[in-house]
Amino acid sequence: MNPDTTLRKPYSPKMLKQGDIGAWPVVGALIAIAVIFSTLNDRFLSAQNLTTLALQMAATGTIALGIVMVLLLGEIDLSAGSVSGLCATIMTIVSVKQGWQPLLAILAALLAGTAIGLLHGLMLTRLRMPSFVITLAGLMGWQGLLLYLLREGGTINLPFTGFISKLSDTWLPGWLSWLVVAGLVIVSGGVGLLNRTARVKAGLPAPPAWWPPVRAGGLGVLLGAAVLIMSADRGVPLLLVIFGTLVVGFDLMLRHTAFGRHVYAVGGNAEAARRAGINVARIRVLAFMLASTLAAAGGILAASRLSAVNQQSGGSDVLLMAIAAAVIGGTSLFGGRGRAYAALLGVLVIQSITSGMFLLSVDSSVRLMVTAAVLALAVAIDSLARKGPVR
Repeated sequence: MNPDTTLRKPYSPKMLKQGDIGAWPVVGALIAIAVIFSTLNDRFLSAQNLTTLALQMAATGTIALGIVMVLLLGEIDLSAGSVSGLCATIMTIVSVKQGWQPLLAILAALLAGTAIGLLHGLMLTRLRMPSFVITLAGLMGWQGLLLYLLREGGTINLPFTGFISKLSDTWLPGWLSWLVVAGLVIVSGGVGLLNRTARVKAGLPAPPAWWPPVRAGGLGVLLGAAVLIMSADRGVPLLLVIFGTLVVGFDLMLRHTAFGRHVYAVGGNAEAARRAGINVARIRVLAFMLASTLAAAGGILAASRLSAVNQQSGGSDVLLMAIAAAVIGGTSLFGGRGRAYAALLGVLVIQSITSGMFLLSVDSSVRLMVTAAVLALAVAIDSLARKGPVR
């Protein structure tokens, strides 16, 4: 069984030698991307481009966050794209054609996603069907249902001035952006100190006392720089705040709750987890429910940006980019290793590559090949890391 991430020390050179490389390759890739594209085009690091990048990553990143949940179990969800499009379509139909209030329409879409995840989870645990087959069938079936619901016109537009469309056209005022940054820094530092105190009392290895405040301070510097840059353009987009809140919330859940520890345990070794008294079937069902709910949330954010749903909603390369983001961000395909921040880091890499190549007028075929190479490299690093200590 892979060790629970709550029992790990902060990353150190010793841990790197042992194969636990964490997010450092992704951070290095982001730095390299920034240097290369800013050298080739000075608009890459402009406030306008970075704000647009932040806006674009929210929908795919939210879907990728759900993919992280199932990858941690060593499973896969190929239906996430179709689920996102279908749930967005349900929201739009009940809102536009049935006259439901926007919040009720959004709730209906999220509940539809949860129900789909429950179905997938029960098929996995009760019928013992492989998740690959279940979600491959879901990819086709839910896409077919979307086409059936849109059969008359093919496209349904959302009111540009409506609540749902405003989600992607709302920008935080400066004071609120700084308040959010301060809150995240306080939460990060507080959780780190509480976790360290608990580990010391339990006699477990704990980071030095200076580590939690230094880490929180580093987070504050990064977030503050992001706020300064985006404030020079339109400001911090609400979609980014929603996505960031989901990432932070799920990271805390995975690292500091019994459910999160059980997810890592099941992904590391399901049989050992079962013998330890963990209800493996329940964990799997809940993970698939969360994954599909997050896919629905991603579909809602995508529909908000387009102010419409159509037959391509959730299609094209949405699923592939979401899976690639989760893996590139550091989530292991073999289960038991990864963090919620993988969705954020991975989608940032993919969107940065897309943005940079768009500014350079590079053909989309080249973008796909470059993204594929980055994905292959991420999987290769993960595979090598699992072989154990470097000898």
